[in-house]
Amino acid sequence: MKKIYTLLLAFLLIQGAFAQDSLQVAKKSKTPIGGRPNIPSDLKFEFGFNQLNNRSEDLGVNFFASRTFNVYYQYPISIFGKDSGITMDLGIGIGSDKYGFKDDQTLYNNPALGPESSVLRDITDVLGDDINIKKNVVAANYVDIPLDFTYHFNKTNHSKGFQVSVGGKFGYLYEAHTKVKYENSDKLKRQIKDSQNYGLEKFRYGISVKAGSQGFYAWSYFGLNQVFQKGMGPNSTEATQINFGIGVNVF
Repeated sequence: MKKIYTLLLAFLLIQGAFAQDSLQVAKKSKTPIGGRPNIPSDLKFEFGFNQLNNRSEDLGVNFFASRTFNVYYQYPISIFGKDSGITMDLGIGIGSDKYGFKDDQTLYNNPALGPESSVLRDITDVLGDDINIKKNVVAANYVDIPLDFTYHFNKTNHSKGFQVSVGGKFGYLYEAHTKVKYENSDKLKRQIKDSQNYGLEKFRYGISVKAGSQGFYAWSYFGLNQVFQKGMGPNSTEATQINFGIGVNVF
């Protein structure tokens, strides 16, 4: 994951350098302090919560422990004319979703179903009763391709004014793991991280909706396919994904 972030950062630095040179050649005035740089692209950071829809009662999810964080680089392209106020924003980025299951439970491999499967078990059944669990999450990390169709109410200056967008994203799961932090009976702190698929679907796709200003907005994502492969998740769940939160535009 560090390599992907490094490549993404390098790409953004190169893009910023080219944009800066173009601005200097055109002799445009500098953006006032506190303003938004006039770079024809968007680097977005999205923070929010990650929930499961259509899940069984025994698949309880802790709301505040189940978070999501996305970093997307999108390029707006005007469609239906320059003054239509409508842009198509295509990009690429990283999406990281965490699930915090209730009652100190987490995912373990289901031997009866094979390596790409999971079952929900009490952590104390595996590590023993004489521990104090501090943190318990399941993380799923994706390479995402977002595509948004955005309507800008300020048609002549897209960097100002209210805007709404409807679109979607397509993602590929490149890494998943569980992480358990606990303290044993001797007050020694331990951490166990186990990376494997857990029966998660390799691909995801869904609908996204956003609304706000160019710099700050609210967003939501509704997954159209199941989180786990059919019959390979805990209790053969058919749960789908719902994310929502707030986002900021750096550029």
